[in-house]
Amino acid sequence: METDNAAPEFIRGTAWVLSMGCSKNTVDSERFAGVLRNAGFEIVQQAEGAEVCLVNTCGFLKDAVEENIVAILDLADLKSKGAIRSIAVVGCLVNRYGRDLSAEIPEVDFWGGCEDYSALLKSLTSNAKRGVFRPERHILPGARSHVRYIKISEGCGGGCSFCSIPSIRGRLHSLPVASIVREAESLASNGAGEICLVAQDLTAYGRDLGQSGGLLGLLDALESSLPEDLWIRLLYLQPSGVDARLIERMARAKLILPYFDIPIQHSSSGVLESMRRMPGRDGLTSLFATIREIMPDCALRTTCMVGFPGETRSDFADLLRFLDEVCFDRVGAFAFSPEEGTEAASMPRQVLTRTKKSRLERLMSHQAGISFSRGMLFFHKTIPVIIDTMTGRGMAEGRSFREAPDIDGVIEVEGIPRGAGPGDKIWATITEVSEHDMFAKYAEPIKTE
Repeated sequence: METDNAAPEFIRGTAWVLSMGCSKNTVDSERFAGVLRNAGFEIVQQAEGAEVCLVNTCGFLKDAVEENIVAILDLADLKSKGAIRSIAVVGCLVNRYGRDLSAEIPEVDFWGGCEDYSALLKSLTSNAKRGVFRPERHILPGARSHVRYIKISEGCGGGCSFCSIPSIRGRLHSLPVASIVREAESLASNGAGEICLVAQDLTAYGRDLGQSGGLLGLLDALESSLPEDLWIRLLYLQPSGVDARLIERMARAKLILPYFDIPIQHSSSGVLESMRRMPGRDGLTSLFATIREIMPDCALRTTCMVGFPGETRSDFADLLRFLDEVCFDRVGAFAFSPEEGTEAASMPRQVLTRTKKSRLERLMSHQAGISFSRGMLFFHKTIPVIIDTMTGRGMAEGRSFREAPDIDGVIEVEGIPRGAGPGDKIWATITEVSEHDMFAKYAEPIKTE
């Protein structure tokens, strides 16, 4: 959002939206864009010149908080130069620090929490909505229209000692099956070729409604209502909620990709107990063995945390051994951050910053070899790929069932015929494998009846 000294004056009736943080925020940002559209604004691609600039913030970790504040201050600078008229800040950062922020950054004209759609609309027009208001989604300029996300629940009922999400987003609140199905049908009819279901924990879906196996029922409803060539990807399955019923349901699925995103955070029983994470090491070992037994060719992704208070060298060594045992296809990792208001922030035996950094580097280096070995299992195989971007004449970047958008690697495909483009599904033969990405040759289009 840099600008020169001759910044243009704002253009009436235009609005710009910046979505920070996770894919769940992306869904909210599209709804905030829908509010702006309801109020008569055209959504534009750049901040300079926009009458309204809205930032949907992330406030989960300290680094994210700092990044968000910089973005807001950049907008405040544009406002002081007359390049924009007003600033709206919404989302997790406001839920967490709103009162303090409003005093520190008076240039912001509107502060709103997560999903505070009615208040934003009221601030823009006299057309205030009463009760629960979920505006229609409006895809942000520049976003891929063939990859969309649906948030099936809000908040979290877990009690992890390091996590601030319950205090920011509240307790678990599941959306009705019928509304989720309608949203999925709408996205599919508007060009979505892949829909990712997101939540703090998909496996908790329906518990607040007194439902047992709520996720299974939702998957049944989606598969019976959506086109047969659609991909459905499940993101964020807490290990305590993954059982044989869910694994077997995914094994016989028509649309659901064989991709498990299961964050373990750690493998040491002592560390997991301090984190208040279930199950323990033995339970995790049994879980992943069951998945591999039922679905041997599926993709496994996890997230690990290093440097949790009290983590010893022995604990960290156990985590590396666990990665070897399970052979995850992909691993995301981060260093523990003592977040204000969480139990873990005040725990004794905090790990030194340099130790956390060293362990993080070692873990990612260790996992690189495992990811490469898993990728080599697909060398010379012909697999389905969805095209994301055309990168040159006859060249494209895409993904298979093994790569979630924006968080895993990509597949570079050559030999794409004229007329093919983003959203198309093709067969591609893997010709080369690296630690994160793969390379392939176009084979043929995937034909649908």
